[in-house]
Amino acid sequence: MDLTWIGGRKVDHPLADARHARDLVSTLPLGDPATALRQITEWLESLNQTEGLKINRRFETVDLLDGAANGPQKKLSHDYLFTPREQKYHENRLWNAAYGYWKELGDAYNLCISEYESGSSGTTAIRRSLPVIVARALRALTLQLKWELLRYGPVERRIWSEIARLYRLAEQAGMADSAIAIYPGEHELTTPQREFLKAVVLAASSPDGLPPLRLEIAERAVAHFAHGFRLSTRPEGCTHCFDLALSKPPVRLLKGPNPAETLRFFAASEGLAELGRLTARISQSGVIPAEANFDGGHEKEAVTAVLNHLVQAWSDQPPTRSAERRQTAGCITVVPGLNEILDTLEPRSEDDLDFSCQPSTESWIVDNASDYGYGAIIPARKGSWIRIGALIGVKNETSEYWTIGLIRRIACDEYRQRRVGIQLLARIAIPIKIASEIQIQASPHQRPVKPAAIPPPSRTSSAIPIAGPLCRDKSSRARMASRPRCRFSSRVMAVVPPWASMKPMAPSTCRKTSHLCIA
Repeated sequence: MDLTWIGGRKVDHPLADARHARDLVSTLPLGDPATALRQITEWLESLNQTEGLKINRRFETVDLLDGAANGPQKKLSHDYLFTPREQKYHENRLWNAAYGYWKELGDAYNLCISEYESGSSGTTAIRRSLPVIVARALRALTLQLKWELLRYGPVERRIWSEIARLYRLAEQAGMADSAIAIYPGEHELTTPQREFLKAVVLAASSPDGLPPLRLEIAERAVAHFAHGFRLSTRPEGCTHCFDLALSKPPVRLLKGPNPAETLRFFAASEGLAELGRLTARISQSGVIPAEANFDGGHEKEAVTAVLNHLVQAWSDQPPTRSAERRQTAGCITVVPGLNEILDTLEPRSEDDLDFSCQPSTESWIVDNASDYGYGAIIPARKGSWIRIGALIGVKNETSEYWTIGLIRRIACDEYRQRRVGIQLLARIAIPIKIASEIQIQASPHQRPVKPAAIPPPSRTSSAIPIAGPLCRDKSSRARMASRPRCRFSSRVMAVVPPWASMKPMAPSTCRKTSHLCIA
């Protein structure tokens, strides 16, 4: 006779028994974070596929694994952020391990919520824990979002759909503002609403313009200032909105939309004011307070750059474009890095047979342009070297001159196409060589050469303006090339931005050791 209905059907899973689960967790190789996290992820995956487990027992097991993964996932995240981007295999391995863990953890908490909604066995036992479960599920989704953004997307529509569903549940259950200690030992209480705001504000913080390490700082800063964020069903006083009915990221309010039942409006509000005060304090003292370093031990320059970035992203008056963007279609030739650019501007001699040193070029597709930059699509299997802040040489189809630019934004669209924003620093790039005055005067046979000079760096310009007799026409360059060359100490590149003055500078304003001889 089958009597399992008396005590319930026994679940055949190694983690179903609480004591056995604790024994298994105690065997994790904590000295090998990657292996430990992979084992925890596998356990979560198998648990998510197991039916018949009571909700309270499922939650207890997920909570146990969540706590056990705290140390390994932090170590793995640190390793990923400080791994050289050239080590693609190791980088991908770390990313897959971290993202896989947060996905399975989020699925596990979501399963607890789904079973609670369906009235499964154990519902009563976890009713008081439901705000904690919802907040943890939202945080796991926010961290999935962060790891997607670390690779510049695209962010899965599933993430936005689940964030919307969980927050709507929190509102309907009347627990969106319930103050909870989401994990034991956390110093500050949180709410499901605050965890929701962390996700949407992070996505609204222009993450496509931040390199990975600074994105990590931004995510910590969002969490730090989240207590001051504002959420409303009305657009007044808000800067962004999120539609709970759509599986799409939040957008900035450009024209006031009519309030709708599914629209939620938000702004950094007091969080922005607190951020402004902190930025001013750092600017005056030159020191980052301990509470503002976000537990990361990051350098001052990186933290201040991120804080300034967030001030602009959260402001109700975002920075405007200095030039109109035009939709276009064409191609640009791109050269990566300073050395490659210099080799392109000043090719090696024709009798040099070392072809391995020839500069590598790539062809990118341009879909929009302005006077100061391009929006481009990188073809598949190209641009594996790109990163935020990378220096590139750019030449369009209609120009005979190379220009210089920086990669300012990186994103990946729903079709897995990588898109970049390029800021042009100069209209023309000219190769020059540096020699001291002593070197120039030491040669008795050297014909007189007018030196150019590098002025002190300007606070308002992104590039170094060049003063002196820069030759822009072909005949002048030919005459300069015919002059006997002196010995030069190194190669540099003069860039001529649109705002640079072409007038010679007074000797007193130039650095004496920086006289340049155009060769």
